Amino acid sequence: MIELVVQDVSGFGEVPGHSAFSQWIQPVLADSGSVGLTIRVVDEAESKALNLQYRGKAYPTNVLAFPADLPPQVIDELETPPLGDIVICAGVVASEATNQNKPIRSHWAHLAVHGVLHLLGFDHQDDDQATVMESLEVRYLAELGFPNPYQA
Repeated sequence: MIELVVQDVSGFGEVPGHSAFSQWIQPVLADSGSVGLTIRVVDEAESKALNLQYRGKAYPTNVLAFPADLPPQVIDELETPPLGDIVICAGVVASEATNQNKPIRSHWAHLAVHGVLHLLGFDHQDDDQATVMESLEVRYLAELGFPNPYQA
């Protein structure tokens, strides 16, 4: 079971709702048991502040993932342990979708899947890691009926 909280503080008009995010993350978390997850949709100012604070980069970014960092003895006591938080910047999603000529809904789904994979420990810091992570993204998105986000 996935306990999903969606917070939209972006002020942006076209943000997917809880049911869309839930549908998109289901395949990625199918084997994870009971977990809690928050997806926070933010504006460019909040994304930039978080990106600067946690990554040292002074610009808004499309998605940030913050894995839960609780001691094992606390996690063992929780019925639904938190997986972590994903922060998605609505303005960056929209501009990237336009610039990359992608349907915005596909890009939202991609970033939700991407963020969850980060929470599960996947990364793309080098070519080998990127190959693994991208192949999982392509597979999950195909299961959801979305095209490969890495093809032009």
